[in-house]
Amino acid sequence: MAKKRVAVIFGGRSGEHQVSLNSAASVIGALDKDRYEVIPVAITPEGKWFAGAEPAQLLGGEDPEQLGQRVALLADPTYGGLAPVGDGCIRVEQVRPIDVVIPVLHGTFGEDGTVQGLLELANIPYVGAGVMASAVGMDKVMMKTVFARHGLPQVRFCHFLRRDWERDPEAVLDRVEQLGYPVFVKPANLGSSVGISKARNREELRRAIDLAASYDRKIIAEEFADAREVEVSVLGNDDPMASLPGEIIPLNEFYDYEAKYVEGKSRLVIPARLPDETMLELQRLAIRAFKALDCAGLARVDFFLRRDNGAVLINEINTIPGFTRTSMYPKLWEATGIPYQDLLDRLIELALERHREKNRSRTTFRPPGAAG
Repeated sequence: MAKKRVAVIFGGRSGEHQVSLNSAASVIGALDKDRYEVIPVAITPEGKWFAGAEPAQLLGGEDPEQLGQRVALLADPTYGGLAPVGDGCIRVEQVRPIDVVIPVLHGTFGEDGTVQGLLELANIPYVGAGVMASAVGMDKVMMKTVFARHGLPQVRFCHFLRRDWERDPEAVLDRVEQLGYPVFVKPANLGSSVGISKARNREELRRAIDLAASYDRKIIAEEFADAREVEVSVLGNDDPMASLPGEIIPLNEFYDYEAKYVEGKSRLVIPARLPDETMLELQRLAIRAFKALDCAGLARVDFFLRRDNGAVLINEINTIPGFTRTSMYPKLWEATGIPYQDLLDRLIELALERHREKNRSRTTFRPPGAAG
């Protein structure tokens, strides 16, 4: 049987570019080379696409433009890429089509439905959520609005635009202060805790909003919850399953970027030390959140567990969670009984299954009684 051609797309224009490189290095290294022909595809921070070089070169931090890679043209699955030749001339190489794509693009311009839309247009199977679920999952305001509509428990929040802040900052401050202090302020469309601040008074709130507004035109403020932070991994398509929960114990004041990605700044407890009924409730809510957004393949659902009364609150969903061997998503599945390499195999099969299911639907309307 011929190997499946698997393109792994990584890098990108997001503030989480480096996080994506780390995840991609683990994914590419773990894919079974006896089953898959792996095609690394790098996107630079400027948005240029490169493919065809050795994975080590693409992941080594060098400027891909200096390595002579072929430029990826994934929009047409019959092309392997374009190779620059001479004075602006190009040579097109015909190769076997790509069987499936693994987008390892965290944050904007990759986790938000943009790349998924490209792959849908090209009718290429890909791992993970579709366009709608990716876009809603990326936008914290839309995500929380959908969760509220489905009756999922969460902290109180409000949102506003950067333009609102610039036009009438005092009115915005008054509105956010209705949530009480302390309050968290976040860019609506970013991940990995980039641009997030905890404000304890009006002056800190000003600085927090300025920081968040430097990353996004839409800002969300959330009520503080004195809570433990617990995460659950979800795997599947229409009938998803949930992993054992795991708890994050940050050594910083909250689970910020440094706590997430600097070794020794947080501790993972897997499985979380929780009563059985709480673990079941977390798994049940994780699956409900996954289905509320119509996710596919994988997602990590993050929760707050209130210290005073044990109430479970959904914080957010991540449709392309971190995927290094030490990331929470694969570690939770390893604790649940699915090793890292097997997890990748399952995700590829789920992508192909979802693609077959979508292609069962008609793409053109045929009026009743029409011939053909």
